[in-house]
Amino acid sequence: MHEKEKRLLKDKLENVHKNGVELFLEGEPSSPGEIAGKCISEENIYMADYVLDDVGVLRQLRYDKVSSWK
Repeated sequence: MHEKEKRLLKDKLENVHKNGVELFLEGEPSSPGEIAGKCISEENIYMADYVLDDVGVLRQLRYDKVSSWK
């Protein structure tokens, strides 16, 4: 089951990246495969942050580990 979810996320991230969006994991440039592997396979929770430019175009997609959940 995790493999299917991982593949779907990786495919979506590859599409976004092909359209010029920079991808980051924990503040470092990253690949779609690395992000999908961490987000789906680990027990940690990752949150996506969508960074837009001045006209509202997506420029960066940043995944960071959620360290505190209340």
